[in-house]
This record gives sequence, C-alpha cells and structure tokens, in this order.
Amino acid sequence: MKPRIFRSLRARLVVGAAIWTAISVAAAGFFIYGLFYNYTYELVDDELNEHLNELVSLLEIMPDGTPKLSRPISDPRFNDAKSGFSWQISRNGQVLLKSASIAKEAIPVPNDALNGGEIRKLTLSGPRGPLIAFEQSLLPTPLRLQIQTEAAVVDRLLPRFRTPLTFSMLLLSLASIAAAVLQVAFGLRPLRRLKHALKAVESGKAEKLPEGFPVEIQPLVDDLNNLLSVNAEMILRARTQAGNLAHALKTPLAVMTNEGYRLESLGESKSASLILQQSRRMQQQIDYQIARARAAASHQVPGVIAPVAPALDRIISAMNRLYCEKNLVIDVSVGEGCVTACDHVDLNEMLANLIDNACKWATAGVRIRATADAKKVIIRIEDDGPGVPPESMETVFRIGERLDDSVPGSGLGLPIVRDLAQLYGGEIQLTRSEIGGLAAVLVLPKARSAAIESETSPLI
Repeated sequence: MKPRIFRSLRARLVVGAAIWTAISVAAAGFFIYGLFYNYTYELVDDELNEHLNELVSLLEIMPDGTPKLSRPISDPRFNDAKSGFSWQISRNGQVLLKSASIAKEAIPVPNDALNGGEIRKLTLSGPRGPLIAFEQSLLPTPLRLQIQTEAAVVDRLLPRFRTPLTFSMLLLSLASIAAAVLQVAFGLRPLRRLKHALKAVESGKAEKLPEGFPVEIQPLVDDLNNLLSVNAEMILRARTQAGNLAHALKTPLAVMTNEGYRLESLGESKSASLILQQSRRMQQQIDYQIARARAAASHQVPGVIAPVAPALDRIISAMNRLYCEKNLVIDVSVGEGCVTACDHVDLNEMLANLIDNACKWATAGVRIRATADAKKVIIRIEDDGPGVPPESMETVFRIGERLDDSVPGSGLGLPIVRDLAQLYGGEIQLTRSEIGGLAAVLVLPKARSAAIESETSPLI
C-alpha cells in the first residue's frame, strides 16, 4: 500500500513542487557561484596585467645594464608583506629587483626562456602557498618581469559571496515553495467545493451538485447529477413496481383466503386448512419480499438519513396505547449523534418490530438505549420477560418461525429486521438481557451528516 502522503493529490503537488524547486534553486546557485568564481579570477588577471604594464613603463635600464624603477609602483599593497601581492625582476634566474612585500625569500623563477615581449600566465609555488603570476620578457637585455598574488587572496573573497548567495537561494526556495502551496490550494479549491457538495448530497442536505465549477470539472459534475437523477428515477420505479405487485397479489390472495373460510364453513376442514395455511405462507412471503425490495432500493439512495429519537417517540407512543393493559414502564435514553443512514420508513419498521416483541413478552418494563460512535449507531432493546433459549436465538430469524403459538404474531418481524439491517450494512444480535429477558442489539451505519458536523474538514 502506498504511504498516505502519496494518496493525497495536494501532497503530491506540493512535494513535487518542493523537490523541483530545491533542485532548480541548487542548480542555479551552483551556476551563479561558478560565474562569480570565474569572474573573480578574470578580475584578478586583469588587475595583474595592469600592474605588469605599469611595471614595464616604470622600468629604466642603467648604463651598466642593471634595472631601476623611476618611481615605486602605485599600488601600496606591493609594500605590505601581508597583502599577498608582489613583483620581481630577474635575469638568467637571478633576482635583481623585488617589491618590499617580498621580505626574505624571492619568488621562484622558471628556467624556461621567454620570447621578447611575450606575456604569459602561470602558477608558482610561493612561501605561503600557490601564486597566480604574470610574467613578461624584455629584450635586448634578457630581463624577466613578474607580477604575482597569492591564490589565498582570491579564495578569501569567495566566502564573502558564497554566504549571502546561499542565504538568498534558501529564501528563494522557501518563497517558491510557499507560492507553490498557495497555487495548489487555489487550484484545488474547486475540488474542495465538490467534496463538500458531495457530502451535502450524501447527507441529504442537497438533491444534486451545484453549478458554476471550472470548465475542467463541470462535465464531471454534470455526469454525477445525471447519475443521481437516473438513480432516483430507477428507485422510484422499483418502489412503484413493488407496490403494484403487492396490490396485484392482494386480490387473488384475498379470494383464496375467503375460499378457504367458505370450505371450512362447509365442513371441508382438510382442504380449508391446506388453503388457509398456504395463503398465510404466501402472505408472509409477499410481506417479507416487499419490505426487502423497498429497503434494497432505499439503501442505495444518497442522502437517506433517519434520526433515532423521533422514531422512538412515535413507536413508544403507539406501544403505550397498544399495551396499555400491561402498564409497562418503557425506559428510553438516546445519546447524541444517533442519526442513521437508513430510510425513515425502514428504521421505523425495524424499531417497531423489536419494541413490539419486547412489549409483547415483557412483564413489567422495557429498556431502550441508543448510543453512537464515529461510524455506527447502536440501539439496545431489552425486556424482563422469559427470554429466548440460547439454542433458539438463530431459529427465530427464520421466516415464519415462532417459539410460542399462543402469542399473536406472523413470525416475520425478526427476519425482516435482520434483512433490513444487513441491506444497510448493519446487523442485529440477540443476547440475554441484564433485566432478565431478551436483549436485541441493532447496529446501523451512522449518517454522514452527523459525522460531518463533528469533524473539522481539512484544507485540500
């Protein structure tokens, strides 16, 4: 699996821009430093050439052939031993004149011969390190004039440029990365808007995505809106067909049931019993399949949500009237964020079946607790009745199965609840209640709208 950072489009763009900026700025820094390095040495070469020309112009040859300067060279650094600048005049390898900056040892004189008037650049070994030197030969007296400076003089200039250059390149990198971050944030802003629009559709706050996206995204938005419209139309058609099927089978089934009762009244008890039994089974299957088909359509609809508290209020009010002779105490507690990602009709049917079972078997009271975490809503419904044996807790989920025929019921309640819960990605479990009877634990997915309100949406 890829690291999380590489699954983010924003992170990819920012990291890519940062890497490219670092490489580009580093390359530019090295290039600029190289230019400055070459330029500095060119300046030194030009300066040494000028000093060599000045030295030649100041040179005078005495009658005995010895050289002499008409005046000191103009640059005072040739008089300072620490300056690194020096000059000397030699003949046949013997130094005749030298600058005051050469205190003791003379600068080495090459053994090769120079053509008259030839100027060349060379590197010599001085007492304190390498020297950059220019020399020229004067004829007819074979004099060799040398001007040199220590390479360390130039090297001391480079750090003065390298430090501010590095600092400037670093600031440029940070500024470029900051600009890239702003550009990515601005460029991906429509995607952030699309993200919130999709959450609004999913949570039921909007039926379709808004208009006004950039031309690169608007075709996708249009396709999504068309898909939402087609999906809603298909679901409506499925519900209509399910209702039509129920009505189409209702009349023939009623005729068969009446025929069974007629035969029973005529003394045909065996045939009547068979017809009535099969009619009840058909009615059970029709009710079960219709409920399942409706839920299968509903759970695919974006934005389907149902809060638990209002559904419980309506159901408990009905149960108090239905079981008023039992004087049941129904204790209800609903926590914050208990909003399910279910159709409200299906939630009512699941809760009504479970609470009806609890009230049917309870002796004194029913306890209902609803809580929610980050992803699911948990509804626990308990009664203080006789409960269900552990070996029968799976049997009651079969269609038409009933453990006690003396109590009215169709045997469809728990199977429908399980199928509805599973269609929405939830589940139901039966266990022993803490108050003595049966506990039904219904787990349903939490609506995204409730999760969105408790989250802080990050910048895309």
